[in-house]
Amino acid sequence: MSLAANLIVALTALMHVYFLILEMFLWDKPLGMKTFRLTPERARDTKVLAANQGLYNGFLAAGLLWGLWLGGDGFAIKLFFLGCVLAAGVFGAATVNRRILFVQGLPAAAGLALLLLSRSGG
Repeated sequence: MSLAANLIVALTALMHVYFLILEMFLWDKPLGMKTFRLTPERARDTKVLAANQGLYNGFLAAGLLWGLWLGGDGFAIKLFFLGCVLAAGVFGAATVNRRILFVQGLPAAAGLALLLLSRSGG
């Protein structure tokens, strides 16, 4: 169960690195505009906000990778950062787009469940 939990943590971290790249560097490029359904004007007007959002996604990824790097001692770190990702996914779904719950929240929830099961020996 621990391997499965760590794989989900790693996948979640990699997704947030991808979000960082999309939001910080590709926001006003074709891939970013297509991903976020933006017009060129909207992309230009929100570019700085998106970069800020991307930076936060980078912090989430860094925290998850830190927890993985710590191995067994990183349980609490992984738990905390997966909880942050889940909270961001729920908030994003409530305020922006429901699909954020599935893209961001679901992997975090699965990671949390597997992480807790691995700790309990389940």
